[in-house]
Amino acid sequence: MRLAEIEAIMLNVGLVLFAAAIFYIIYDLAKKSNAGKFGTFILFFALGLGLIAFLIKTVVVEIIGGGSI
Repeated sequence: MRLAEIEAIMLNVGLVLFAAAIFYIIYDLAKKSNAGKFGTFILFFALGLGLIAFLIKTVVVEIIGGGSI
């Protein structure tokens, strides 16, 4: 395997771990603040929207740049 392939795989693994950590932090925040079901939904929606926008931006830049995902 070439170094570029290993870097691409590790980038994808790192992004998945980053997303999982962010969602765990949001869940923990909701649990510690006793947000309830609606409050937890709002937290995941509002704070998760920033993560989703970051991931969508990454995909769009790869598509426009002609790279493969």
